[in-house]
Amino acid sequence: MRLCMIGTGYVGLVSGTCFADIGHTVYCVDKNEEVINKLNSGKSSIYEPGLNELIKKNHRSKRLFFTSNISYALNKSDIIFICVGTPSKKNSLSVDLSYVFKAAKEISKFAKKKKIIVTKSTVPIGTGDQIEKILKNKKKFIVISNPEFLREGEAIRDFRYPDRIIVGSNENKSFKTIKSLYLPLINKGAKYFSTNRRGAELIKYASNAFLATKITFINEIANLCEKTGINIEDISLGMGSDVRIGSRFLRAGPAYGGSCFPKDTKGLISIADKEKVDLSLVKSVIKSNEKRKKLLLDKVHTIIGKNIKNKNIVFLGVTFKPNTDDMRDSPSLGMIPYFHKKGANITYYDPTGAKYEFVKLKNCKFYNQINLACKNADLIILHTEWDEFKSLDFNKIVKNKKFILYDLRNLYLPKEMKRKKINYFSIGR
Repeated sequence: MRLCMIGTGYVGLVSGTCFADIGHTVYCVDKNEEVINKLNSGKSSIYEPGLNELIKKNHRSKRLFFTSNISYALNKSDIIFICVGTPSKKNSLSVDLSYVFKAAKEISKFAKKKKIIVTKSTVPIGTGDQIEKILKNKKKFIVISNPEFLREGEAIRDFRYPDRIIVGSNENKSFKTIKSLYLPLINKGAKYFSTNRRGAELIKYASNAFLATKITFINEIANLCEKTGINIEDISLGMGSDVRIGSRFLRAGPAYGGSCFPKDTKGLISIADKEKVDLSLVKSVIKSNEKRKKLLLDKVHTIIGKNIKNKNIVFLGVTFKPNTDDMRDSPSLGMIPYFHKKGANITYYDPTGAKYEFVKLKNCKFYNQINLACKNADLIILHTEWDEFKSLDFNKIVKNKKFILYDLRNLYLPKEMKRKKINYFSIGR
């Protein structure tokens, strides 16, 4: 099949490249000429393990094309995917759908023949209805919802071996086409589930809200563990062994971040408020997650004292999770400026390089080597669980022998740290 992906951000680029890799012809379109030129040279515009190689392979095989000409891409394709961003509106719980509606207007303007329009962006209930209103000739287009469930850092595997493929449509004849599109994955065991369009839109929001709830729940239990001398990892293992609960997303740590959970929990609340439905549980999750950010800052003061002026604080990892360069709603975005404002000297190392978010902070410096970042540390905050942080010899890389290690990801064992005479703190232990 011939596909058009509108938007070469995370969803559009990964999905488009993987669709090409299973044999479809894909046209990825973006108005940013710099991004298109980079992609045409075989370089990914986002950080995702394995993506560069797939782009080069399928670009060479003439299955994957990149262009800024939306009219060309639309009319070369049978199925059009809307893969643009849907961020939260500034100072609001509601979702900014301007990019989605702009894409719909361009489809209406340039598409000459009948097309299937697939919303892959995460959108509120009823967005498909609004897209239909924008499209001038409804008979010309079929609008369906096909939410994505790609985890950053694991996106290629998630596409190839999905837990489920959700397709929502109000016209039954479109199911056959989309099922055929995904047939190579279904034949390998992927679960295919069809529903109406609004149902598919809500499945995405409900899924992310539930996962955010699991994270928030185990973080609150971790707080109790710290007060009662219990190991949170024992609790997670004991709970997760119950098949009704499952072990995934039961790892205690900082507040959740990233491109999905913060905005999607807010977006779900916004939808419910409009319908006058009280989602009190999800509201509590958002509130608890915000509280956790302050709780961890208070914990740092407990560890090294109220006055942190001139203290050397090191961050190992600043992205919200490993195997991505995504900084959206990363806990570090609140912690680093806070410590900087208090007069601390901040150094950090991240495998994905320096971050523009911290460029304007005078006492914040990026090092491209772990040992250089940690050399004069008073406090090391292990922020992101990159693999290269899992077996460090801190006594060798830190000159200050009185340094403190605050492990937000529980990568190290307290007994081992005690044996090495390292002043060690972790989460829920």
